[in-house]
Amino acid sequence: MTSAAPSEAGFHITVEPSGRHFTAHADETILAAGIRQGIGLPYGCKDGACGSCKCKKLSGTVTLGLHQSKALSNEEELAGFVLTCCARAESDVVLESRQVTEAGAFPIRKMPVRVLALTRQSHDVVMLRLQLPAGEPLQFHAGQYIEFILRDGTRRSYSMANAPHTLLEPGTGIELHIRHLPDGKFTDHVFGAMKEKEILRIEGPYGSFFLREESDKPLVLLASGTGFAPIKALLEHMKLKGIERPATMYWGGRRPEDLYMDDWVRAQLAVMPNLRYVPVVSNAVPEDNWRGRTGFVHRAVMEDFSDLSGYQVYACGAPIVVDSAKRDYVAERGLPEDEFFADAFTTEADKALP
Repeated sequence: MTSAAPSEAGFHITVEPSGRHFTAHADETILAAGIRQGIGLPYGCKDGACGSCKCKKLSGTVTLGLHQSKALSNEEELAGFVLTCCARAESDVVLESRQVTEAGAFPIRKMPVRVLALTRQSHDVVMLRLQLPAGEPLQFHAGQYIEFILRDGTRRSYSMANAPHTLLEPGTGIELHIRHLPDGKFTDHVFGAMKEKEILRIEGPYGSFFLREESDKPLVLLASGTGFAPIKALLEHMKLKGIERPATMYWGGRRPEDLYMDDWVRAQLAVMPNLRYVPVVSNAVPEDNWRGRTGFVHRAVMEDFSDLSGYQVYACGAPIVVDSAKRDYVAERGLPEDEFFADAFTTEADKALP
């Protein structure tokens, strides 16, 4: 197919089966164009590393920029799949993405925030609370993330660990759970010099990780480490809305202290009768006196569910956990691929992989 010359307005992008459509200029990715026009395309890292934005291309021509093979393999590329975060249109394009709904995306805004509080949750996790400017509420779906814009222009992404309605409570602010990464440019600062009242710049909301409320399917919520943050936001949202879909939450850590808000989750069980909680520890040592489930958290789900064909799964955390879960639940437990919603926490080190 010859690539059409773009009109002044750009190329026409259509997403099936929703019929949503928008315009993409030749110098921007399809994802950037969709975000700019409020189209809720699925995505995670925006960097060709996680694969969350993968769509089937039904027609048209695109050029694909650099990406990791675990996000889009050669076989998938040959089968017509593209990553919208690094695909630029060369003609009008029709994509298939069942995650795109009619719901309007919230506007993305830049704003200054003030550090309200820093609380150690474990030896390597801090809860950071951020105060928004007075009179400027941030609209977002529970489960979405914000980006910090650092002084040199680089960005760091963190999921919001609270649901939007909690921002109305005085002194709450946006809650983030930040794990210390050795030599991490941003996390070294958070765990070192950062003080209350410090001013930071953020942009958001981003991401397509939020509860699909039009479904009544039972839920499996899968978190590893600080992947608990957006899952916590989903639980707060479900509690507020009185959503009574049966939900089983699996939270995996290396040691028991990595399940740094275990008490909070257990407290929800008393007020959310349809919630079950399965903590899983992979590397317990004798002094932990761990009596619970052991092994890999994504495997614990497979031990408990022989058939996931009637479920929705929301998975968040380390890319290896999220990728393994999607692969195994679809291939071995019958989960429909479009009922797996994920937010893989790709670090700068993950993005730098070949």
